[in-house]
Amino acid sequence: MTADPEQSDAGVFADIDALPQPMFEVLLGVLRAMAAHPEIERVRRTAWEALAPQPGQRLLDAGAGAGEVARELAAVVGAEGEVVAMDASARTLRAAEDLTPTHLPVRFVQGDVTDLRFDADTFDGVRAERVLQHLADPDRAVAELTRVTRPGGRVCLIDTDWESAAVDGVPGDLAAVMRDRLLNLSAQHHNDMGRTLRRRLVHAGLTDVTATAVTLVFPNPTSAAVVMPFFNPEVPPEAGMVPDELRDRWFAEVAAAGERDEFLAALTIWVAAGSRPIR
Repeated sequence: MTADPEQSDAGVFADIDALPQPMFEVLLGVLRAMAAHPEIERVRRTAWEALAPQPGQRLLDAGAGAGEVARELAAVVGAEGEVVAMDASARTLRAAEDLTPTHLPVRFVQGDVTDLRFDADTFDGVRAERVLQHLADPDRAVAELTRVTRPGGRVCLIDTDWESAAVDGVPGDLAAVMRDRLLNLSAQHHNDMGRTLRRRLVHAGLTDVTATAVTLVFPNPTSAAVVMPFFNPEVPPEAGMVPDELRDRWFAEVAAAGERDEFLAALTIWVAAGSRPIR
C-alpha cells in the first residue's frame, strides 16, 4: 500500500525507509490496525471476489504493505502457485516477511509500480490497493500492471474517493475547514482516484470491467480514526493533517460528538477489475 517515494505525494510518510524507527513502528502499526478494521475487511472481500484467486496461480500484490493480503492469497494458490508481494519500501517488506510463515509461497520484491521489473504476461492476476492515489502518473502504473498480466488474467484496483469523505456531529464550519484541508494536503494527490479506476482500466484495454463502490461507515471517532487519520489525535502534528491553530478545537469537538453518540463519518472506496483480452 506504499508508493514509490520518487512518485508519491509529499508528506511525513513520503519516504518510509528514511523514517526514524519509532515513527516507522507507528506507521506499521497503523497499516496492521487498518487491515484488521471490519470496514477495510469489507473492501478486501469485494476485491477478493473481483480478483477470484485460484489454486496454482501466480499473483502480484503491488503495494503489499504489511503483507496481509499476500499471505491470504498465498494460502489459496498453494505450493503450486506463487504470490509476489511488491512494495517500494524495503523496510516495510522486511517487516512483512518477518510476519509471513515460511511455508507460504510468498516472494518479497522491492519495486516501482510504474516501472515493473517483470516480463509481459507473467501473472494470472494482479492487484494494487490504495496505491494509485499517490502516484504522479497513475495511468503508467495501470499500463504496467496490465502488461505483466497474462491474456485472460485479472487486474484488480482498489482506491479511495477522498472527495466522498463526510462527517456529522461536529460544527459545520469546522467540518468545512477540515474537508478543505484534507483535499488540499498535496497538489499531486489524486483525491478522486477511486471513482476514476473504471475509466483507467477501460483506457488500458481491459474487458468486462466492473466497478463497485464500498461505502465505509464509522459510528464513532475511534473507529473512524483507524482509517481516516484526521480523526486520530495520535497522528503527529508534523503530518499536517490538522491545522495547528485548529488542532485542539477539532479533536475536542470530535470527542464531544462521540460522547453524545452523535458522531458519524463515511468514506467510499472503489474496487474496479477487468480482464486482459485474449489475443
